[in-house]
Amino acid sequence: MFTDAHVWEGTARRLTAAGAQVRAVTLAGPGRPRAGDGPEPDAGAHAEAEADLETHIEEVCAAIDAVTGAPGGTGGRGIVLVGHDYGVHPVLGAADRRAERVARIVCVDAGLPQDGVPPLAAVPDQSVRALPAEEAASGTTAGVLPPPGREEWTQWGSTAGVSEEALDRLTARAAPQPLGTLLRPLRLSGAAAAVPTTGVLCTANGVGIDMVQRLVDLGDPALRALTGPGVTFFELPTGHWPMLSCPEDLAGVLLRAAAGEGHRLTPPGASGTPAHLHPFPLPVPELPRERRGNVDFYFPRPGGTKGIEGAEGAEGAEGVDGPRPAVVFVHGGPVPAGAEPSPRDWPVLAGHARYAAGQGAVGVTVEHRLHDVADYPRAAGDVAAAVDLVRADPRVDGDRIALWFFSGGGPLLADWLAKPPAWLRCLAAAYPVLAPLPNWGMSADSRFHPVRALADAGQAPPPLVLLRVGLESPEIAATVSGFLAAAGEREAEVRVVDVPHGHHGGGPGDPEEEWRGAVREAVRAVLDRLDA
Repeated sequence: MFTDAHVWEGTARRLTAAGAQVRAVTLAGPGRPRAGDGPEPDAGAHAEAEADLETHIEEVCAAIDAVTGAPGGTGGRGIVLVGHDYGVHPVLGAADRRAERVARIVCVDAGLPQDGVPPLAAVPDQSVRALPAEEAASGTTAGVLPPPGREEWTQWGSTAGVSEEALDRLTARAAPQPLGTLLRPLRLSGAAAAVPTTGVLCTANGVGIDMVQRLVDLGDPALRALTGPGVTFFELPTGHWPMLSCPEDLAGVLLRAAAGEGHRLTPPGASGTPAHLHPFPLPVPELPRERRGNVDFYFPRPGGTKGIEGAEGAEGAEGVDGPRPAVVFVHGGPVPAGAEPSPRDWPVLAGHARYAAGQGAVGVTVEHRLHDVADYPRAAGDVAAAVDLVRADPRVDGDRIALWFFSGGGPLLADWLAKPPAWLRCLAAAYPVLAPLPNWGMSADSRFHPVRALADAGQAPPPLVLLRVGLESPEIAATVSGFLAAAGEREAEVRVVDVPHGHHGGGPGDPEEEWRGAVREAVRAVLDRLDA
């Protein structure tokens, strides 16, 4: 979006030097020079704002035809179509119409769009996604989206690795994007599904191969195609514009992709138990589950423990029945809608709740509707309503509540840090994301930013317990470091529990003893604060 063929110049030079023929296509839009036969665009005609996705698909088809001949012929060449960001939409559309002449599709830091879905759904900037629904529904495509200012590019992706000079040029050359290119749905016949595909993931923008494998393991049917034999992946340790930050590395990856190289994902369960279904590391009592809507309760056995103290599994000990404090466990995400098993049935979530109940607290799990990064407001509402339900239960001491967030549920901490209620005795987080990742497209003043919420809160936060893994991805680890720095400045009480050799979410390859000790210590720290 907003760019022309100039962004490919460095990569194109390196590909040409390696013997490849390169054609960089400038897609129609106001103020954009039309594409020529090489990486440098021709100056001249300018398209109107009415250009839409169909216009761009036709332009990519024309570029294919110029190399291979008229439709129906191959011209003896195999075309590798490379689409970056929005560009993957016209690339897929063109591949669908010229499938017999396309050797491979390469998606550079972009998702794999689905039939019938407009490009607007893939735009990371949440404010842009909020374009009037009636405008999209009515098919109105007139008008343009203004290009970002120099300091606004980060709302469209990480600028890590892009030099100041390149960023200046990107801004100077940016042109408005016709709204029709975002609002018109992509239509696919299915022919493109047979074309081999490569994804190039820019890890500084927030997504790597391991994260994609985890999403596949969650069972989203739309992602199952990523495990096909013709699908490969590469990573580049850079931001969202690798053609500007590391053109030589990108050129090397494109040549390897053209040769069919790359990492291949495995179907769910094919390489062992997925991380989210790995057994809970500690023994837990077999307690009945009481389900109410999206909330599951696990109550301690009557007389099982005294207060919330005592040894693990102290069943049958003399104790005091009555209202008990509660620990509410909130899963991460985004999780595909309809994922099976659903988060409330994941061993890690139910295991934590049963373990807490075995220690004398009420263990509660909440299933929320975080299916996309745009769903944080809805998920926050689900969690708040669930907490109200928990506190209203007569078996729960409503003045002693702890909230525990996992992974991508971390941003939901922000509301509770900004205005912590008196009954919130502790906040906990396990391997959390504590600030929006670059590819989320959230604005700088996003509500779901725990680092800033902690720094700006008008009152002291409740005690915090943070379970941290030593082998976290650099992008998520940076959010944790930022959070701890803000906590230090606020002199907040933070108990950090480390799993030195643990990965995000754990899994079969992680050291079990480290996880057992860390989970036991983290739960005990939370329960101690409930009993304080």
